[in-house]
Amino acid sequence: QVRLVESGGGLVQPGGSLRLSCAASGSIFSIYAMGWYRQAPGKQRELVAGITSSGITNYVDSVKGRFTISRDNAKNTVYLQMNSLKPEDTAVYYCNADVRSDAVYDYWGQGTQVTVSS
Repeated sequence: QVRLVESGGGLVQPGGSLRLSCAASGSIFSIYAMGWYRQAPGKQRELVAGITSSGITNYVDSVKGRFTISRDNAKNTVYLQMNSLKPEDTAVYYCNADVRSDAVYDYWGQGTQVTVSS
């Protein structure tokens, strides 16, 4: 069994910054793609940023230039640095990872709330 634990969410003013972390633990042989999704009230969950095991990244257009995804493979951890935050970034942010143990499975974290408000 694999567990993803997120941290770093909270309340921040517009223009501020937050850094989210997500650590994977458990029966891990290797981790392939990792990513951050978000879901705002009344909206569908969307991919915010993804990163492959070799470090190739992709972002949704609305966060390009403001958010940076990175990972530490030695720590099985993925990060999301969020700068110049806007009220429309308010959502629950979820970590996702494709993990190989006895096979490849898709795992989700429990979510962390990010609220951007003055």
